[in-house]
Amino acid sequence: MVAGRPRRVDDSVILRGAADVIGRVGPAGLTLAAVAGEVGLVAGTLVQRFGSKHGLLVALARQAVQDADVRYERIRHEHGSALAALVALAVESMASMATPESFANHLALLCVDLTDPQLHEHALGVHQAQGRAIQMLLAEAVSAGELRAGTDTAALTGSVQAIIIGVGLTWALDRRGTLPQRLRQEINALVSSHVPSRDGLSLEES
Repeated sequence: MVAGRPRRVDDSVILRGAADVIGRVGPAGLTLAAVAGEVGLVAGTLVQRFGSKHGLLVALARQAVQDADVRYERIRHEHGSALAALVALAVESMASMATPESFANHLALLCVDLTDPQLHEHALGVHQAQGRAIQMLLAEAVSAGELRAGTDTAALTGSVQAIIIGVGLTWALDRRGTLPQRLRQEINALVSSHVPSRDGLSLEES
């Protein structure tokens, strides 16, 4: 009897599995065997595709850059308001960090990214793609009258990105509410001073 061919699992599925494993055990606990078990393969298959654990991390980082642009396009189409899309973008960018423990594990991965030149290149690419998306949404909000004319969207972009990173750490420490709630609250507080005085502001999920 001829054995059947092993089933084909797309790289995208493997990379999602790797991200899930990192969320549970952090980069130190990440192994090709653990990821293979997550997606129903054997570790040898991952060695053939990615070469090593580092190769898998590079592929995951490269995919994150591509996903950042796709995420912006999709979210913008899902929301009529540029400010609502801005909050949705912030929330979704942190969706893999639903618990303080998973936040800590992904933060540990970021620390690896900062010390590895190849991973840092892709981490910077994600940060820059996020910045472009935020600035475009803020510019749209100005054009639509959601934000005051003359708002410095470049400076505001930097503040929004700082909030996305900083709120996660604050929330993981004090553990009040959920991370999406905290992101909405802090971004709301940031942009409220740039909203035309005739309007109220609510960035609650639509």
